[in-house]
Amino acid sequence: MSLTVRPIVGRRAKITALGAYVPPDTITNQDLEKMVETSDQWIMERTGIKTRHKLAAGLGVSDMCTEAAKKVLAMRGIAASEIECILVGTVTPDMMFPSTACLVQHKIGATGAWGFDVSGGCSGFVFALQAGVKLIESGAHKKVLVCGADANTRMTDYTDRTTCVLFGDGGGAAVIGPSNRPGVGILGAKLGAYGEGVDLLYMSPGGSSNPITPETAANGGPTVKMKGKEVFKLAVRAMDEAARDILEQHHFTADHIALVIPHQANLRIIEAISQYLELPMERFFVNLDRYGNTSAASIPIALDEARRAGRIKPGDLTLLVAFGAGLTYASALIRW
Repeated sequence: MSLTVRPIVGRRAKITALGAYVPPDTITNQDLEKMVETSDQWIMERTGIKTRHKLAAGLGVSDMCTEAAKKVLAMRGIAASEIECILVGTVTPDMMFPSTACLVQHKIGATGAWGFDVSGGCSGFVFALQAGVKLIESGAHKKVLVCGADANTRMTDYTDRTTCVLFGDGGGAAVIGPSNRPGVGILGAKLGAYGEGVDLLYMSPGGSSNPITPETAANGGPTVKMKGKEVFKLAVRAMDEAARDILEQHHFTADHIALVIPHQANLRIIEAISQYLELPMERFFVNLDRYGNTSAASIPIALDEARRAGRIKPGDLTLLVAFGAGLTYASALIRW
């Protein structure tokens, strides 16, 4: 099932500020060589990843969201008290409840805001972004904080070389509000899911159907499980189709896209999408070599870096495209 999101006539939402945070501690390919049977060459050839960041003990996803949010508020020049709603895309919340959004609300002092978490896997930021877009388009709110963050190293099995080389921690945030310029803002999105693919990418044990026991906790607790080859094939197909669908709906071709911000999962996936869309890699923003797969954080981190690097200019058309556990997929078009 999929959902096409279109703005209400006369009102559109836009991103007004961006910010990101990655923890200072890192895990390099050389570090992984000491932990599991792998090598820098093997990792680079199969993923394109050189290093990833790791959240320090005692901290949670809410802390990364808070740091990213502080940067966003400073960039926008607004107080936390002006934020009306907080949406957090994550699959590694601080705890099952309360929501990470509530923890962020408290930590940044957004006393007038409500919020909730969105579990969309690596598509989580785009899912949360579209929820925020609807709040803006409906007229319910004028300032919504949207975060995407994950502490993936907390669910990584460092004896499984097929998954432990992929994941890193990080967080990103955006403030969205009404656009006062016709044709500028978040033009639309394509959201979808393949629920039948649940066994291809998931975390277990944990949750009501398979709760953690003393025995499973002693064995390392919940960790990510992935069938890599199957996920790779489906990710390429779904992201290509999501990109084509959103372009067709808005009467654009790939040539109109100034920059693609893909989910940073694997360099080979991004290269495959580049070939399918017949767009050169120069039009794709890639930073996974420095961060690895940060799940819901990958797109907002990349967006913030692309903006600061001058890769996003007024009038540009940017395509966001993601694929994640669920299985979920998402694309969005933004005119700056």
